[in-house]
Amino acid sequence: GKKIISPWNHKQSSTYSTTEEFWALKDISFKVKQGEVVGIIGRNGAGKSTLLKILSRITEPTTGRIRINGRVASLLEVGTGFHPELTGRENIFLNGAILGMGKAEIKRKFDEIVAFAEVEKFLDTPVKRYSSGMYVRLAFAVAAHLEPEILIVDEVLAVGDAQFQKKCLGKMEDVAVHGRTVLFVSHNMDAILRLCQKGIFLAEGRNMDMEKIENIVEIYMTSGVKTVWNSEQVIFGKNTAIRFFVNGEKSVEQGEPVEFEIEVKESNIQGKCDVAIGIMDTYGRRVTTFATKYQLGWPLDFRAGNRVRVNWENNYLLPGDYFVTISIYFGTVQIDSYSSIGPFRVEGKDIYGTGFLPDSSYQGSMYPLAKWSFS
Repeated sequence: GKKIISPWNHKQSSTYSTTEEFWALKDISFKVKQGEVVGIIGRNGAGKSTLLKILSRITEPTTGRIRINGRVASLLEVGTGFHPELTGRENIFLNGAILGMGKAEIKRKFDEIVAFAEVEKFLDTPVKRYSSGMYVRLAFAVAAHLEPEILIVDEVLAVGDAQFQKKCLGKMEDVAVHGRTVLFVSHNMDAILRLCQKGIFLAEGRNMDMEKIENIVEIYMTSGVKTVWNSEQVIFGKNTAIRFFVNGEKSVEQGEPVEFEIEVKESNIQGKCDVAIGIMDTYGRRVTTFATKYQLGWPLDFRAGNRVRVNWENNYLLPGDYFVTISIYFGTVQIDSYSSIGPFRVEGKDIYGTGFLPDSSYQGSMYPLAKWSFS
């Protein structure tokens, strides 16, 4: 898709009027077979939502074409087509019709939709009186029960509570198990890895070849990484600027103590704040977090010139690459964050003294210390 951006109003100034072409997507080409579950990932502005709108026929491509064989259901903007003055019952029939379901089909699935959405008591209440959670649950329930050959989902797991998100993921897995095709956009790498077999990585409106999902997630996690070890490089946030170190090296040995250090170079923070340092694996899964709020019980003075150190004596990380995220909170408000710092590498060794090296590819991210007995 192509957008025309005009930064100047031509009525105000004809002398400096200018236009710029911006391609949200360009040179995109891929093929998805029946029954494949494909994750589409990329950073904000990569063109993911534009791609899904084109595939859903909401937006026409400026050039090129798409070929789709099968009935398509899109969960792009959950709740589109709901009428606030109508009751939940009436909106099920209205929204179902908009999505292409016949009246008989909606009647047949009505009880299942209501049970999934958990809105039995409020069926005859106008949806304008629903909480946002109830509204989203009902909208997802209607769309998910369309029984499409192709289901297109855009970050629906970002809404609702944890229990509902788990339910949504379960429903999408059910769709996939029955041989239907699923295209799933999400920033939740755990959900992507759980649901998808293949992936497409979008960057600056272009796509790489479709690959095994584990490979695509690793490419995504290592793109845009800030490598800052042992240099004079300062990384900038919204209210702070810092330097960051791990053990003074890019790598540590398995079982060796790890020291994280933040040097505050600039700060606009007035008052003390809580700091959280998260460790992420290459699939974007959080391994562990060091947080002043829970481990210290009091905030820190984050002024320029100060240093924050965390010494992790019991490093149970398995061999592999890991990334660091830093979040800074003033009370409950996040005032700064740094993501994808690193990576730092953990080098493996015979940690148990058995002659075998633990393998993170199938053992997770951390190794356990445990006593075995047999009788």
